[in-house]
Amino acid sequence: MSETTTETLQYRLDGPEDAPVLILGPSLGTTWHMWDRQIPELSEQWRIFRFDLPGHGGAPAHPADSVAELADRVLATLDELGVQRFGYAGCALGGAIGTDLALRHPHRVASLALIAASPRFGTADEFRQRGVIVRTNGLDPVARTSPERWFTPGFAANQPAITEWAVQMVRTTDPGCYIAACEALAAFDIRAELGRIGVPTLVLVGSEDQVTGPAEARTLVAGIPDARLAVVPGASHLAPVEQPAAVCDLLVRHFSTAWTEHHQAIPAPPVKPVLTQAPAAPIAEIAPMEVAEQPGRPDLYETGLKVRREVLGDAHVDRALADADAFSGDFQDLITRYAWGEVWARPGLDRRMRSCVTLTAMVAGGHLDELAFHVRAALRNGLTPDEIKEVLLQAAVYCGVPAANAAFKVAKAVVREETTPQE
Repeated sequence: MSETTTETLQYRLDGPEDAPVLILGPSLGTTWHMWDRQIPELSEQWRIFRFDLPGHGGAPAHPADSVAELADRVLATLDELGVQRFGYAGCALGGAIGTDLALRHPHRVASLALIAASPRFGTADEFRQRGVIVRTNGLDPVARTSPERWFTPGFAANQPAITEWAVQMVRTTDPGCYIAACEALAAFDIRAELGRIGVPTLVLVGSEDQVTGPAEARTLVAGIPDARLAVVPGASHLAPVEQPAAVCDLLVRHFSTAWTEHHQAIPAPPVKPVLTQAPAAPIAEIAPMEVAEQPGRPDLYETGLKVRREVLGDAHVDRALADADAFSGDFQDLITRYAWGEVWARPGLDRRMRSCVTLTAMVAGGHLDELAFHVRAALRNGLTPDEIKEVLLQAAVYCGVPAANAAFKVAKAVVREETTPQE
């Protein structure tokens, strides 16, 4: 056994050094210790590589705000160790990392196990609001409710030591890294890509999982060509902790039977030079008019819709688009392309600064309805309630006390709604 920390990824190795490598990926808020009960048996046949997410379990707090970036860090660490091919089992966010590796690096993944996983985890709004709550209240509210999300009620009541372990594990996570992981899950959606996962896949789910349950598991099985489903009775979200023996047995059977067959089915990738394509021309070499005429320029509507959803939330945007008709549809198209695809998407200001400017403009114009959803947007974009208060105080000086007074009433209600933890 050995433990190592790189600049961006903390990992642990167990098992024979010459055995094939099996990676175990953790879920959000957990550490590699969630796999402790499987290690004695799995390490008899495999070299087990476990890792901690950034800021979890004392790992370096280098946030990663996309699943692809997390997968790249896993792969970079494996490259440092000289590991080219591996099996991968991951729980929830750890499973998402595994699917990303299988999609972008199929020649590296011999076999895959997805536990409590989904092609899309809930809604982007849910995870972004969780980020707002953590930024405002810290991780304690999330930590206190973790056992009810992770375990069945009977297990949580009968295993107080494990329940407390779960709470403390979340409490000691770096808040910034937790928020970044929420952003990664908010943006994760591979529903259209499941058919490209070409490795033998076990989809494992607890029968009582209320977070990513059997319905999500069946979606994975239906979409992945070579996948089979295993439902673990009496287990909730963290099935490896709640039903360790059952999960271990399923993993042993899956990786023992699927690994060798699939290893022969995929040829080794051809050797490629480090640089596979010419670097893009510097921006300074392209005149503005030439950029405007580029046929490959991203469609402003699609860019704007993506930014609009990220800032305002899916629910708000869906309502606005659903309410559009022949009379107002062109207006929705205009603001999506121009306000969100052209202006909000510009790199000159970050989204926090753009929210500050927008809040001030809403106060100055007396646009209280729009102020409400831009306060929500500001929280999503990283402003704290105290920072929003300071923006409104500044606006009182330059936009007038009556305007700011009305704005404070609206903002106070929104902040209370968005930052109150759900019990």
